[in-house]
Amino acid sequence: MEVIFLGTGTSHGIPMIACDCAVCTSTDPRNQRTRSSVHVIMDGLHVQVDAAPEFRLQCVRERINHIDLFILTHGHADHVVGMDDLRRFCDARDQALPVYSSDEGMARVLAIYPYAILDRPVMKGYAAFRLNEMPAKLTFPQGTIESTLLPHGGVNTLGLVFTEASSGRRFAYYTDCKRVPAEAVELARHADVVVLDGLRPQEHPTHMSINEALAAAATLKGGQTFLTHMAHTVDHATVEATLPAGVKLAYDGLRVRL
Repeated sequence: MEVIFLGTGTSHGIPMIACDCAVCTSTDPRNQRTRSSVHVIMDGLHVQVDAAPEFRLQCVRERINHIDLFILTHGHADHVVGMDDLRRFCDARDQALPVYSSDEGMARVLAIYPYAILDRPVMKGYAAFRLNEMPAKLTFPQGTIESTLLPHGGVNTLGLVFTEASSGRRFAYYTDCKRVPAEAVELARHADVVVLDGLRPQEHPTHMSINEALAAAATLKGGQTFLTHMAHTVDHATVEATLPAGVKLAYDGLRVRL
């Protein structure tokens, strides 16, 4: 299994508009953060999770050439507004791209992209989405994708756990959440790689702070934990140096092989 971090930033993106703080003006490329999403390759099955405003640029940068299915964790703008660029991945299929989400996520896709809810593209170069409610477990020859709900203010985010058939490796992706409920802990416990929302050192009403993420990581007991969805108060080198063993900060373009 391979996980490609297309973006690791907040809804503001880093550098942020009209900000000249130390992180936004940093020359460290790990501090250049587009909005958060990941691409997971599981025994050849290509799964895209979320589509940030920079999705096209992320795909070009990381040479993402194929997507088999798309999962939207929730309907907030920084995760959904890049979906129109999925049209490129519909070209080779000549049929709708399977899109999985919660009821809230599907409603947001329908509201923004009514022209794309089709069985197949109108013509080459157009998007077509087949909306599906994300079940507790999706099963493919290449492995499984399990889901759980994570609290994120007024909505729930889909937490995802991937298990690859050939290797048995497990990857948990828990972005955009204020806490990790007991059911989500049990689902992801001892995963080989865990990704957690770790917005900033300061507390936030709908996201986990770095300390809250570290507490969640200790409970999950993953083989390696990465924090994502980071704000401009997080300088990569400075903050990562303070993290305990087994926890690192993700960055745009990071590739992890399980």
